[in-house]
Amino acid sequence: MQVRRSLAAVLAVGSILLATACAGSDLSSDASSDPSSDGDSSSPASADQGAVRIASQSFPEAALVAAMYDELLTDAGYDTDVKLVDTRDVYMATFPDSVDVIPEYVGGIVNFLNAQANGAKAEPFTAGDGQELADQGKSLLDDAGMTLLDQSAATDTNAFFVTKDYSDSEGVTKLSDLTGKSVVLAAAPDCEGRLDCEAGLTDEYGIDISKLLPLGYASDQTYQSVIKDEAQLGETSTTDGSLEGQGLVLLEDDKLIQPAQNLVPAVSTEFLDAHPDVADTLNALMAALTTEKLTELNGQVSIDRAKPEDVAHQFLEDEGLLS
Repeated sequence: MQVRRSLAAVLAVGSILLATACAGSDLSSDASSDPSSDGDSSSPASADQGAVRIASQSFPEAALVAAMYDELLTDAGYDTDVKLVDTRDVYMATFPDSVDVIPEYVGGIVNFLNAQANGAKAEPFTAGDGQELADQGKSLLDDAGMTLLDQSAATDTNAFFVTKDYSDSEGVTKLSDLTGKSVVLAAAPDCEGRLDCEAGLTDEYGIDISKLLPLGYASDQTYQSVIKDEAQLGETSTTDGSLEGQGLVLLEDDKLIQPAQNLVPAVSTEFLDAHPDVADTLNALMAALTTEKLTELNGQVSIDRAKPEDVAHQFLEDEGLLS
């Protein structure tokens, strides 16, 4: 949902989809700068726009998008400071005092703020699309001092998987097929009590979660736990391109407990007022991303083992987003 020392260091640990590890989290370490910078003082990136502090969750897709933010804002002349942490709770505890820009998912951030304001059991926002969700959560966003920029067409929701063997033997292809069954769930540390995770599986689907293993979101530990039958159900995302090769299959969310999760830059309103150009820079990225492109980029990291910074850089170059 480890400490960020560098985008490369975090995503070099583990295998396939390195994601949320069960380690202590803080915002004390950082990494910054454009990996492709050649130090040319005549380039636009040499213009001193000041510092920008980027925080993100550490699972691979969020870290990949954070790498795009990092390079784009460095290219625009900002001195970037990037931190990855396990869960949204960590960076939101210091927002906006120590965080300016966050790669977010509209349903995730709106419902996080809703739970903060109204309690963990608050009725979640489940509007049909991302803009409706943002509109419903506007007062919560305003109270948090947060502005959402343009939403991307790219969307990625939480999802749950089982082994193909389990799916075939138990006749399980959608989450409602698990109703009344007892399963161990391997998931992100913040899954417990969330209506789009453990609580939704229990309350909406009637699944008996006998144990929750906090092994990480789309992490190698989560995959291996399900493959070894230590857990029967694991948490990942709908853009996870590594499942088939591991003998794993996604289950359909047929009761639609997942809200729309369009990618969106979440920016400190105060920071945005002082740096309005950030909107143009990040909105251009949102316009370039699609779900299909995002899935392909994730696959380059998780299957082809490309470095996230290299994948990010190539995409930005291909899309003409760098100066």
